[in-house]
Amino acid sequence: MMAPASDSLRTVGPMARRDPSSRPAPGPARGRRGGRAGGVLPEGEVPVSTGTVRLQREAGSDQVTVYLNGVPSSSLDLAEPRWLEFEYMQQMAAVVDTLPPGPLDAVHLGAAACALPRWLDATRPGSRQLAVDVDAELVRLVREWFDLPRSPRLRLRVQDARAAVASLPDASQDVVVRDVFAGTTTPAELTTLEFATDVARVLRPGGVYLANCADRPPLTLARAEAATLRRAMGDVAIVAEPGVLRGRRYGNVVLVAVPARDAGPGLDGPGLARALRSLAVPARLVHGDELTGLVAGSAALRDPPAHG
Repeated sequence: MMAPASDSLRTVGPMARRDPSSRPAPGPARGRRGGRAGGVLPEGEVPVSTGTVRLQREAGSDQVTVYLNGVPSSSLDLAEPRWLEFEYMQQMAAVVDTLPPGPLDAVHLGAAACALPRWLDATRPGSRQLAVDVDAELVRLVREWFDLPRSPRLRLRVQDARAAVASLPDASQDVVVRDVFAGTTTPAELTTLEFATDVARVLRPGGVYLANCADRPPLTLARAEAATLRRAMGDVAIVAEPGVLRGRRYGNVVLVAVPARDAGPGLDGPGLARALRSLAVPARLVHGDELTGLVAGSAALRDPPAHG
């Protein structure tokens, strides 16, 4: 899900996209194929388990934006799986690119239209991925509409995100991605120390956890989530556009966590920070002492006490 930014930005799913005046005007999908081996794309709203989904295709291009309950949720290029529209996904991809070459095992909590799994499948051949979503009808439709990788390259599972993590074996994943929203917020049970500890359990040494957090000034939730991850993981950073970090607007913050400081994507090295600055929409990495100052005074988020 995307956060509305400033007047010069518009909402496009889980992140803001730059001023669209330079892009062709979007138009509805009209009986067009969903890409190689994909299904016919419908017009108008289609019922799903949690509400409605609507597809909007950019005029003269293969770009399709997926709206869930009227909110842009995913954006795909039907012809090019390596293309990512949303800035926060580009930031996540930059982190994944720092991992050693070769296939990865990855779990995506919040499947939607599987833009990031498509990218990972295209850039890391041989990867095995699981995408989890609570909306059974949406899962069925995106498999029908879009040319998604088949199992075992990409499995789609209808399940609650926390239950899905609990079901995974220890040290079984290289990447865990959380991109789950109920409306405009992440469910609280996916932000707690108990959940983060379970994510750490399923990550292999050198693995990485990536979480999309939509927040507004003064980034109270992002700070609390970072403080929480610092208690559960070995090393933590946050990534966002400078305007979001300066408290100028509502936006997306990517939380990055690895199980141990001596493994993972080298959060303290110059390579990742340079890659993030080099994106089409530059982003900043906040880590180490700077992050310590940012999260000062923020308490870890906890599950509510059990009532026996």
